[in-house]
Amino acid sequence: MQQEMFTADEVADRLGLHVRTVRNYVRDGRLKAVRIGKQYRIARADLEAFTGQPAEPAVRDSVTRHRHVGVSSIVEIDAISPDAASRVSTLLTGATAHRREGDEQLRLETIYDEQRAHLKIVVLASLTTSAYIFGLISAVIEEPDT
Repeated sequence: MQQEMFTADEVADRLGLHVRTVRNYVRDGRLKAVRIGKQYRIARADLEAFTGQPAEPAVRDSVTRHRHVGVSSIVEIDAISPDAASRVSTLLTGATAHRREGDEQLRLETIYDEQRAHLKIVVLASLTTSAYIFGLISAVIEEPDT
């Protein structure tokens, strides 16, 4: 059975001490440790004996990690009429109002510069939602003028 070992840095993090303090405890014999190369390793049982209580997992050890993939994009459209820019903005506003499952992180901003006929769209979303938003934008800006 392999025993869990901690570095002096990890023990310092767990106890809220400076790493030098932990090393001094080891050198003074107050905290039992094994030297491996140039580093001290402290066994969980020795840490618990030193503190008089069970060694709780460090915050980073107890955090459940879930993969998060996000997209940050800026779509810039030149030579777009005010009407077409308004249609794109309205469509995107509707898309954010009626979110689909998985759209929790969806954020959209549209900025239209009438003098330059330039529309800038900032998209912050998941991969799937970003692709959906890009499809909506494409559908409006690529439709033939009527």
